[in-house]
Amino acid sequence: MELMFWWLIPPALVIAALAGWRAFRPDRQANARRRPVANADRLTALPEYQSALRRHRRWLAVAALAAVTLVVSAVAAAARPVELSTIAPEQRNRDIMLCLDTSGSMSSADAAVVQVFAELAKEFDGERIGLTVFDSSAVQVFPLTDDYAYVAEQLTLAKDAFDGNPGSAGFLDGTWNGRGSSLIGDGLASCVNGFPDTAATDARSAETGSGDAGSPDSRQRRSRSIVLATDNYLSGDPIFTLEQAAALAKERDVPVYALNPGDFDYGPGPGQPGAMLRAVAESSGGAYYRLDSPEAVADIVRSVQETEATAIKGAPQAVVSDRPELPLALALLSGLVLAGASWRLRP
Repeated sequence: MELMFWWLIPPALVIAALAGWRAFRPDRQANARRRPVANADRLTALPEYQSALRRHRRWLAVAALAAVTLVVSAVAAAARPVELSTIAPEQRNRDIMLCLDTSGSMSSADAAVVQVFAELAKEFDGERIGLTVFDSSAVQVFPLTDDYAYVAEQLTLAKDAFDGNPGSAGFLDGTWNGRGSSLIGDGLASCVNGFPDTAATDARSAETGSGDAGSPDSRQRRSRSIVLATDNYLSGDPIFTLEQAAALAKERDVPVYALNPGDFDYGPGPGQPGAMLRAVAESSGGAYYRLDSPEAVADIVRSVQETEATAIKGAPQAVVSDRPELPLALALLSGLVLAGASWRLRP
């Protein structure tokens, strides 16, 4: 326990000493006004007088003690008693990139994905989330951010676009600039490149001497993951094949969690789109999920969230906690006692 404004105590002691000296200093004018009374000792010797005098003195002592306690506790409260502690706050260290295929067959699944993440964003604490959409070309809607109000706003706009609400078509502008449709490899590669290059960042920190590259916090990597919603139905000639994009994700330690609403449309053969998507997702360290309905997205996303749930200790922070409870309680109690004693001492 410490006092933030300890410097208030010395002047308070000086003022209290002056007040005490003034209260107990002999009053010459009062002595001059006194007049002798004959046979006063006969009155003061009466048992009733002696009892009343003792009672009066007791209440005087109580009032004096209450007044001193009130002053001391008030000064202590004004000096702001605090408790200093050091904490290392725990933060989530996840980076999640939503990678959504915006071809017509994916609209309902995409809408379900962004709706779930809009709800989850309300519970995030330290996680960063980004959104990239693609068809024949990829567009980064927003980069990784922990501005959850902005995230919720953008995901709401995305859901309106996927639901086909009037006036929302412009949200997907830029996703049709290439040739073909559903160029999944290019879309996935763009999502992987949406994560910051930690190797380059560490190298720059080492060169400039900033960022404490060797500190425990810098060695703790943020977990990265991609939630890829696509039916893997390719129509065109992408720059990156799906396998090449998955290899890039694996190289950068980014697991891919694939959500496929079209899995039931194809056979189980290894050359089928669903089987190929499963293979690349699992090769990256992620997982593959078949969507039989958009309602299944919530359970799947929460499974991904639990899988990726890790936490890191943030930088130590000094915490100042005000602890005025004791002095304020004493001031209140002593004030009540002083009021009661003053009432008993009234003439």
